[in-house]
Order: sequence, then C-alpha cells, then structure tokens
Amino acid sequence: MDTQSKLRGFIRSKLFTLLIMLVLLVAVLTITTNGSLIKVTNIRQILDQMFVPAMLTIAAGMLMIAGNIDLSSGVVGTYAGIMMVYLVHVAAWPWYLAAAITLLVTLCFGVLNAVMINELRFPGFVATLATASMVEGISFVYSGGATINLKNDFLKYLGNGRIFGQIPLSVILLAVAFIVYGLLLSKSKFGRQVYLVGGNPNAARLSGVNPKRVSYILFINSSLLACLAGMFLAFRVSAATSQGIKANQFTGITAAILGGISFGGGTGNMAGAFVGLLILTAFSNGMILLGFDSYWRQVVSGALLILALVIDYISIRRTSKSMK
Repeated sequence: MDTQSKLRGFIRSKLFTLLIMLVLLVAVLTITTNGSLIKVTNIRQILDQMFVPAMLTIAAGMLMIAGNIDLSSGVVGTYAGIMMVYLVHVAAWPWYLAAAITLLVTLCFGVLNAVMINELRFPGFVATLATASMVEGISFVYSGGATINLKNDFLKYLGNGRIFGQIPLSVILLAVAFIVYGLLLSKSKFGRQVYLVGGNPNAARLSGVNPKRVSYILFINSSLLACLAGMFLAFRVSAATSQGIKANQFTGITAAILGGISFGGGTGNMAGAFVGLLILTAFSNGMILLGFDSYWRQVVSGALLILALVIDYISIRRTSKSMK
C-alpha cells in the first residue's frame, strides 16, 4: 500500500475524526478560558490526572473488543487501595508484601468474574455487578467507611513523584501502558485472538482459538489494572477512602466507546481509546476552569456516555446493513 492510500485510509478512519474533535474542543475551550487550558502547567495537570481513568479505559477497551464488559473494576480498584493502605498503616506490613497480597487477592476477583461468565453462563453485566456488590461490602469491613491515612514516603513518591523535576511519573507510566497494550492488540497473536473472539466467537473457536482462555486473561487483566489504579490513587492522596476510583468506572467505558471501541466487539484500538480519554479529560478540565460545579460535570459525563452509546449503536447498525 503506497503513502497516498495510507493517508486516504487514515483520513477516513474514526481516529482522524476523533483528532478533529479534540482539536476543535481544545480551540473552543482555549478561547472560553482565555488560554488557561493550554498553559504548560495545566496540560501537565491534565496528563497527570489521566492515569487512573486510563487504567480503567484500557481494561474496559480490551474486554469490549472481546465482546465482554466489567462493571466491577471501579469497586475492585477502590478495594485494592483500601486493602493496601490498611496492610501498610494498620497491620504494619512491609509495603512490598502488602502490594503482593493486595494484587493476588484482587486478581481473584477477576477469576471469579470469568468463572461466573464462562462456566456458569451468567450475563457479563450481572456477574460483574454481583462481584462489585460483594467487594464493596468487603471494603467497608476493612475501612468501616472511614478514611485510612497512609504514612509511607516511598509510596507517596510513587503517587506524586516527578522525573527530572518536571515530568510526573504517572505520565511516563500512562504512556508505557497505552504503548504496550496498543502493541499487544495490533502486533501479537493474542491481540488477533481478542479481535477474533469479539468479532465471532464461533468462528474463533473453529479457527483454534479458545474464547474461554481469552476471557479469563482479560478479566484477570481488568482486575490487575483496576488494582494498580486504586493503589496509585491512594498513594497520590496519601489515604484510602470508600469512594476511591469508583467515579472513574464509567469514565473508562465512555472513553473506550467514544474512542471507537464497540460494545458489539471486534473493533477499536488503544490509539482511539487514548484520544477518547483525552477528549473527556480536556472537557472535564475545561468545565472546572469555567467554574462549573461537580454536579454539572457529572450530568455532562452521563450525557457524553449516552452520546457515545448512540454513536456505537449507529455504527453497529451500519455495519450490519453493509454485511447483508
């Protein structure tokens, strides 16, 4: 394929449309905020704030491409933050042992989701909501609904540290995560299996792919990323609360859908998910700069999720008609 053909293909892609949307959004918000949006300090803050929702976006995106969904990741990540801080601050465990045990327990919730969906044939949203309800109860057992403070300088550095005094450590980790998962989807055998399972599980099975194996890996991966996000937020604010990262649950799903990952499965990529997350984060930051309170931001976030779902529905309908 020559350069011109590649360029035409890119211009017709969903990613190009998303980039145009991002540019227009930045232009409008730059004007309405008198340039505050594009100040270096604010751009750094936007990128710094993206790590937690980014982990949930990647987790949701991988599962949705395979035709699944996890509605427990926000609660699981919140539990991870609470358990980690509890073991370090209250039980006085070494941080590395606390992190290992927290990660191990958190991964078990991913296995539980996969078992209910693959072995017991529960619908994905029912199984993961049940897990979310159970894990939320366990979180309250640990915390009693109260804030648990964290007093560990190294862990605080992981949440707030900067490289060369300027670049937030979270931005480096964010870039690495999107690159690794992007390459995993686009260049690896497992990535092709994820697309096959999401596009047509029966055809994938006939071609030698094991859909259950793929599902188990992706649900465990979802819990892994949720755990990292939950612990990171606890390190950043030096405390664990019962709210944790629950508010980011639907941000991740919205960003993935807005970025071109369909609920129908088999389509989308991490580049689109990243741009979708950038759009959401820039929009939220712009509303803060314009003085909108958190309630209106929540209203707009819900509206954006509905818009993303409508766009996804239209895209699925068009694809179905073109295949007839």
